[in-house]
Amino acid sequence: MAQLGEKNNLNSHVDWHQIDSILLDLDGTLLDLNFDLHFWLEYIPTVYSKKHSISYKKAKEMIIAMLDAEQGKLNWYCLDYWEEKLKLDIMQLKKDTAHLIQVHEHVKGFLDAAREKKKRIYLVTNAHRKGIKLKMQVTQLQNYFDGIVSSHDFGIAKQEQEFWEHLMKVINLDKERAIFFDDSLDVLKSASKFEIRNIVAINKPSSKIDKKVVPGFVNIENFSQALPL
Repeated sequence: MAQLGEKNNLNSHVDWHQIDSILLDLDGTLLDLNFDLHFWLEYIPTVYSKKHSISYKKAKEMIIAMLDAEQGKLNWYCLDYWEEKLKLDIMQLKKDTAHLIQVHEHVKGFLDAAREKKKRIYLVTNAHRKGIKLKMQVTQLQNYFDGIVSSHDFGIAKQEQEFWEHLMKVINLDKERAIFFDDSLDVLKSASKFEIRNIVAINKPSSKIDKKVVPGFVNIENFSQALPL
């Protein structure tokens, strides 16, 4: 029998009849992570290098060091924090590159099927509300969701158990009858610790990067592997 993290058939692990709520991450799960990777690791260093008259290489090293210092913390996802830290108009820069925001293939088909099956669908993300608003404007996914929950609403990242405690109260979540999709290992581990019954890892969050097995969880590359519900 295949171990979790190897090539999995999601529907051999999940009984959709026993699931009422579908919890979905945003960046890397529903949306191609290429936008965010390009924005933070290519575009921001370019703008920062010009602003400070330093080389692109030096600017990129500085940006990566700043990002690494906040990784896994709420600040890492906070656009207000980075606007103050970098002294850049982050939202305007995001709008300048918004053409790169793309919905992963098969996502809309999965969401359509979930609506037909009368599942409760929640966007559950560490993304900042300003960024969510822009991405919903571009993708028009907002009408699929029964609710959109940002960790910034609680002041606690999804990596922390307190986030899930707040979420359960806010959306009246039965974690025994829920399924959660995410591409971040530390978030998946947090959801597992909270005992969300069904947890699925997206192992190809960016169209520009090869898929990478996420150990310990059922893996899918895209949402065609979650059909039929």
